[in-house]
Amino acid sequence: MNDDQLLRYSRQIMLPEFDVAGQQALLDAKALIVGLGGLGSPAALYLAATGIGSLTLVDYDTVDVSNLQRQIIHDEKSLGQAKVDSAAERIAALNPDTRVERVASALEGAALTAAVADADVVLDGTDNFRARYAINEACVQANTPLVSGAAIRLEGQVTVIDPRRDDAPCYRCLYGDAGDEALNCAENGVAAPLVGIIGSVQALEAVKIVAGVGESLAGHVLHLDAKRMEWRKFTLTKDPNCPTCSRATRA
Repeated sequence: MNDDQLLRYSRQIMLPEFDVAGQQALLDAKALIVGLGGLGSPAALYLAATGIGSLTLVDYDTVDVSNLQRQIIHDEKSLGQAKVDSAAERIAALNPDTRVERVASALEGAALTAAVADADVVLDGTDNFRARYAINEACVQANTPLVSGAAIRLEGQVTVIDPRRDDAPCYRCLYGDAGDEALNCAENGVAAPLVGIIGSVQALEAVKIVAGVGESLAGHVLHLDAKRMEWRKFTLTKDPNCPTCSRATRA
């Protein structure tokens, strides 16, 4: 770590739980963010600002005017641009030391498996259950921690899947096969600051995992009712018959 980095990250380094070792762990780490919408936008910005060494950004979409209400990594000049390119430019302006890899296509199959295995932590900012299940399965198989967020209307939630722990449940333990593809922002709407809150929590959980700070949300679901500004933390238990993370499935 050079003198410029010591100054840039000084407010984190002075935290006793963090110190130089935690910052160095961040600088050496690689995070994979799937989806650069309302959740991925603040998550990417905060991870870059906090000093993550490398970010792989995945999104097949382009910036539309309807995105600008909540997807704060993009702006008016980004309209029509690939979201990964828009995000990479914003990150470079914020912290040029963060290396950025862009994937402007859907990440599926062997490519998803390889990207997840190459990351130290994965953040899911997608808005459909098909993608979430695929990301969850890839993380379980690769033993890569996953920070999953969701936000709709005036409600949001965050959970951490840590397959390095034998007792840790996965995303499939939470939802099984009951996913509802109709539950997305395009169909139901979402308050702009809500995705900022949830995406920021995702970034913090990722930082904690990489730097070894505190306790993650593994085994829990953190739910926000923004209408009443009430947070609730639920325990999530492992499903012994889960088709993704049960011992028999992973053996």
